[in-house]
Amino acid sequence: MSIQQPCDSLWRASAPAASELMPLEQELDVDVAIVGGGFTGLSAALHLAKFGLSVALVEASEIGYGGSGRNVGLANAGLWLEPDDLDRQLGKEAGKTLYDALAVAPDYVYGLVEEYGIQCEATRNGTLHCGVGKAGLAQLQRRCEQMQQRGAPVTLLDAPEAQARIGSKKFNSALFDPRAGTIQPLGYARGLAHAALKEGAQLFDQSPVENVLPEGDRWLVKTARGSVKADKVVLATNAYGEYGVKQQARKFVPIFYSQLATQPLPQDVLDVILPNKEGCWDTCTVMSSFRLDQQGRLVFGGMGGEKHYHASWATQRVKELWPVLEKVSWEYSWTGKIAYSEDHLPHCQQLQRGLYSVAGYSGRGIGPGTIMGKELAQWFAGKRDALSAPMTTLRDIPLREVKRMFYEVGAHTYHVGQRTHVLD
Repeated sequence: MSIQQPCDSLWRASAPAASELMPLEQELDVDVAIVGGGFTGLSAALHLAKFGLSVALVEASEIGYGGSGRNVGLANAGLWLEPDDLDRQLGKEAGKTLYDALAVAPDYVYGLVEEYGIQCEATRNGTLHCGVGKAGLAQLQRRCEQMQQRGAPVTLLDAPEAQARIGSKKFNSALFDPRAGTIQPLGYARGLAHAALKEGAQLFDQSPVENVLPEGDRWLVKTARGSVKADKVVLATNAYGEYGVKQQARKFVPIFYSQLATQPLPQDVLDVILPNKEGCWDTCTVMSSFRLDQQGRLVFGGMGGEKHYHASWATQRVKELWPVLEKVSWEYSWTGKIAYSEDHLPHCQQLQRGLYSVAGYSGRGIGPGTIMGKELAQWFAGKRDALSAPMTTLRDIPLREVKRMFYEVGAHTYHVGQRTHVLD
């Protein structure tokens, strides 16, 4: 397999055109101001406008610039945590509330796609959590049992069926979830922006927030050339909290995740690799993900931001998984950031009266971000009494930078070790 000089993101290259927005250059007065144009902020803006509240969203760069436009594009149900772990962390009642809300997240995501005609390569053929080794199989067995106890229509595939569905003999099992699927994530983010504008929300890009200040019993969100006065403010920057809300960045560990995409694969290869086009990720400690886009490109990703080592490792790993891909070249390469909280749960925080933050999806932003944005809007509009995610106060993560480096060095070491193992 040869590596051509990678360029930009596949998602940027293939997404439908973005809405034509302008920087904020005036003084606005609205019910709710939102900082961040990703899934959470866009969903909140869309639903707030739909409920009749005035809303202005400001984005530092462009819509979907952060993790929302850079992720794998798996529209999953539920959370990263195993369901029993969720109950232990929150208690059974609160755990069930959050689990139930996110179990139907794919239904809601694909419902919005249909309602607003969002062009995002929506493919709902399920996902496969792919088992590696005895520990991986044991993990999938636990997850399957716990999810089935909660009514999830998941199935644990044995080695022959998993290998046939994945097209690789390197996996001993797979947990199939038919509720889930894949999307083109930047296309989805841009589609949410189109929908929010249609409902009457005001969106502004290229408008980094310089400060968020209390002003009497209200709030003032200031950018270089404008401001938004609002009753409530939602900070929805997730792992990209450096843009005007740096204090929030201290609450999460940012993890880099890199992806590469091949050229479109020939049909005889597509008949073997993921013939049903499920989205996949594995049970390895340093997780990998893989899926196809609608043009037949293989999109392969893993933790870590070191592009040279990541590309070399991915090349060798793909050759090991699918020998038929030996002559395929990478066409795109890009990196994003994931916000990991210490408990791997999303957190809604009321920082001060009227000032809220939602972040910490730990790599599961599509469904949870969409749901959390909708619930915030319902709450502000008086349509629900509380959010599904508990309101919490997060402390600063001690040794945050050390922990970030631990993940990065661990991913780098794993990639180099795996590459050496394959070459040997």
